[in-house]
Amino acid sequence: MAAQGLTVAVTGPTGDLGVAVVSALERSGSVRRVVGMARRPFHPGERGWKKTEYRQGDVQDHGSVRDLVKGADVVVHLAFAIVSAGEATRELNVGGSRRVFEESAKAGVRRICYASSVAAYGFHHDNPDWLTEDCAARGTPEHFYSSQKAEVERVLGEVLLRHQGLAAYVFRPCFVAGPNAQMLLEELPYMRLSDALPGAVRSLLSQVPALKPVMPDPGIRFQLVHEDDVAAAFLAGVQGKGEPGPYNLAGAGTLTVRDLADALGWYSVPVPEPAVDLTVEVVSRLPLPAAASWIHSARKPVLMKTGRAEEQLGWKPEHTSRGALHELVSARRLGDPPLS
Repeated sequence: MAAQGLTVAVTGPTGDLGVAVVSALERSGSVRRVVGMARRPFHPGERGWKKTEYRQGDVQDHGSVRDLVKGADVVVHLAFAIVSAGEATRELNVGGSRRVFEESAKAGVRRICYASSVAAYGFHHDNPDWLTEDCAARGTPEHFYSSQKAEVERVLGEVLLRHQGLAAYVFRPCFVAGPNAQMLLEELPYMRLSDALPGAVRSLLSQVPALKPVMPDPGIRFQLVHEDDVAAAFLAGVQGKGEPGPYNLAGAGTLTVRDLADALGWYSVPVPEPAVDLTVEVVSRLPLPAAASWIHSARKPVLMKTGRAEEQLGWKPEHTSRGALHELVSARRLGDPPLS
């Protein structure tokens, strides 16, 4: 069936990825109406959105989800606690996702487009150097975000088995970067400290080269994907292009921490592999916040091939990993001049 005049329900429309996805839906002639549900109020008109309606609600509330998906042709599920993911957010991430999937099926939704992650594969030493969609999404138990992303994919699979008329596109992007997707920078310890300082102090520190941060570089390569390129893949899923199923999303090329430090005007120092393993072992035993579980990702690169998205969806990212990094840093610099 041709995708004409679709009504699309979106959870998490104002998050790092949500703004780009809703903007892509707004520009599409195949989408007639967008309903975005968020816990905090937002005004669609302030972003120039004309098709989008705000719906206050929470994925942890059955009534909110039921009202959101009623009458929707497609549901885009983006709401998820990311860096703060832990046992305390399991009900939001796993329980909330289950609620969205089940209520969508009951409402007769045609398609679900779910934002998973490269982290769903897990950070396992026996993973291949380049991951394809044929690799199992095993997650890493010690990494809450990774394990919960993998679990949500299993939950979605269970729902699909019970509702044969429902199709699902599962997108697994690497780190998403861009003007609105700033999480990669915002979660750097120095950024958190810098944001807490008065502007005058930050400006002074930026003028003293010796006080610039030093980032440890374990040499592990990673990929970035631009928020607009991810949004283009979601739009293809909303329109029902290609076959349903999992899709890796990443920009061309790879980066290291040194590249990130150079872009920020910071310093980097190489860290030998034994030191990385020792740091991971020590940190994993400390009573630190859930965000510390990200240390496990330093042990194993998770690089993805994107051939399936290119062949099935006609997806071709317009930004390389390095280009996405440039836009990420440029946007941060404009919003916060004393970045470096």
